[in-house]
Amino acid sequence: MKIDRIGLITMHGMSRRRFLTTAALAGLTAACGSSSEAGASRPAGKPGFRTELRIPPLLRPEAGKGGVRRFQLTMQSGQTNILPGTSTATWGFNGSFLGPTIRAARGDRIQMAVTNRLPETSTVHWHGMRLPAKMDGGPHQPIEPGATWRPQWTVDQPAATSWYHPHPHGKTATHVYRGLAGMFIVDDDVEVELPDRYGVDDIPLILQDKIFAADGSLAGDPLKGTFGILGDHILVNGTYDPFVNVTTERVRFRILNGSNARMYNLVFSDRRKFHVVGNDAGLLPAPVTADRVSLTPGERMEIVVDFTPGEQVVLRSLGGAADIDEGDLELLKIVAAARLAPSQPLPARLARTAPIAVPAGARVRRFKLNGHDAINGKEMDAARIDEVVPAGATEIWEIENSVYAHNFHIHEVAFRILDVGGSAPPGYATGNKDTVYVPSKTTVRLAVQFGRYTDPRTPYMYHCHILRHEDSGMMGQFVIVEPGTENQISRTIPAPHHHM
Repeated sequence: MKIDRIGLITMHGMSRRRFLTTAALAGLTAACGSSSEAGASRPAGKPGFRTELRIPPLLRPEAGKGGVRRFQLTMQSGQTNILPGTSTATWGFNGSFLGPTIRAARGDRIQMAVTNRLPETSTVHWHGMRLPAKMDGGPHQPIEPGATWRPQWTVDQPAATSWYHPHPHGKTATHVYRGLAGMFIVDDDVEVELPDRYGVDDIPLILQDKIFAADGSLAGDPLKGTFGILGDHILVNGTYDPFVNVTTERVRFRILNGSNARMYNLVFSDRRKFHVVGNDAGLLPAPVTADRVSLTPGERMEIVVDFTPGEQVVLRSLGGAADIDEGDLELLKIVAAARLAPSQPLPARLARTAPIAVPAGARVRRFKLNGHDAINGKEMDAARIDEVVPAGATEIWEIENSVYAHNFHIHEVAFRILDVGGSAPPGYATGNKDTVYVPSKTTVRLAVQFGRYTDPRTPYMYHCHILRHEDSGMMGQFVIVEPGTENQISRTIPAPHHHM
């Protein structure tokens, strides 16, 4: 095996098995709009699982002067060995593809130095982080080529698996597809007995799908078709045809759907049960037993799986009825060692924070997702404030989807799913979240808890996290203000000016 300069293992695996019928593949090609123009995607065969899973390096600097942890990220282009015998032009943080796992703890004072070495303007959004709007990294915090952005904040939220990715309006889909994404783990000041040795029994899994041309280059147009990219090659942590060796009786997998549009319905090949211990915004109140879970783009989940010595099992995604979960996929083979180190039993109680409660008389806001490019009949306008929210409020947001599959992400907040089409969510989705699947012709109701950082001139975003939809205008803006001042706030702000 050959290691490139960011630790990616050169692939020697066989091609993945074909998971779409000819008719479905033809429909996918039409939807993506460019695989045939850029060169047909590589033929798929039975997965070989011959490439050891890459574990992203961990970035957790020691606290320096003033007790501040200083993180350095550089956005850059490069070449990455993804498919056997080819080199792919990619983008990454601190390397050619994806980025390091950032780790911080509640109470940490952190400062980021994000340098843009790309040929165009981008941003970095801290997805799932609760922080001031000026530090959020949305479209209003552009980083020009050659510039360095230095956001800083104090981490003040429960333990969670978050992530970071670009958020330039109109370019998010392309920048993420090229490889700009990384995990962001937050630890709490209250310890819970869960597997926590990074890369040993606490393993990140970033799921992405790609389309490759015959020469190994990335193909497909992230901004064409109904959903943009629904790829026929699956990568886990940037690794194609991956396997991972486990050495303990119990392993925690932190799973991020980092795809542009694809939904994953995750099961193990032997349909074993596992425990869901956390999702987007933190740990669940208690472990929930499941044998299948679903993740749409931007969602995260933490599961704990038991293993016996010498066994092998495959993590799969099952095709379903949604527009964005076509075809059965084989994602990752897990190989247990002949001898496994013992693990602590799972605790009966996990999260120490109470579930988000809806106060009497809570305000209700309604949002209708229109086609793929508008919310409440309006396309995104960076100069328009759509909603003004008092700091510390808990509100009910109703998200109505009258068309094909969407999901919905709100910056800064944590929310609890009240119901999906009038029914309670599955047990594994009962904790706090920040991204939710909104099925076709369904309304989802959320209890949304807002933070206390106020800024009447700098907005946060809410949007569909299918990136083609977000970039096409299915996004709105809100500001958080001092309670009682809502009617005094201007609904227009200067739009960001930068070169793309």
